[in-house]
Amino acid sequence: MVSSLKELIDEPELGHGNDPEERFISSGVSWESYESLLAKLENNSHYRINYLDGILEIVSPSIRHEKIKTNLGMLLERFFYSKRIRFVPMGSSTFKNKAKKAGAEPDECYCIGEEKKVPDLAIEVVLTSGSVSKLEIYRRLGVAEVWFWERNQFKLYHLRDNSQQEQATVYPDTYGYEALSKSEILPELDISLLEQCLTISDSIQAIDEFEQGLKAADERQQ
Repeated sequence: MVSSLKELIDEPELGHGNDPEERFISSGVSWESYESLLAKLENNSHYRINYLDGILEIVSPSIRHEKIKTNLGMLLERFFYSKRIRFVPMGSSTFKNKAKKAGAEPDECYCIGEEKKVPDLAIEVVLTSGSVSKLEIYRRLGVAEVWFWERNQFKLYHLRDNSQQEQATVYPDTYGYEALSKSEILPELDISLLEQCLTISDSIQAIDEFEQGLKAADERQQ
């Protein structure tokens, strides 16, 4: 692991052991240094870079992390196609706001309907804890809904207070986001079905069971 931001910028690769989820954190980082790092790593899609009030966090995801992220995206897009929901996949694109000193690269994110400057949904696969509040970053960016996949289940949050205040007042513990049991932007999605299928390691079996679950739900509604 690198010991300084300068070392990271000078050296394009973090060290890799046996599939680790490596994390580099530095405080007191200027916005200009953050943007310089983004430019340095522009063609390297392996890292996730987050920034909040001078705290820089760089994650080098593990293979396990990337498998979960890929399977999650695959299942969600099957749902979109099944329900004829128009969407724009934006992957791990960088979203940032200099005035609000915040920037993030989600594991997966989507615009529902048409493409927008900020995604409607951001998804984070959490295998190791970080020091930067992702919800506060997403609040400042104005992302409507955020999902965290952690310990084989989802935690869903929907933005209720997107004011210019540095801390939201309505839901202070979650920075203006309200915890949900089901998605508000995708109300037809059975989150428990998605959780169940995401724990299946075989991709074809996961797709088969997910599509069977969607079909069974449609039949119950008829």
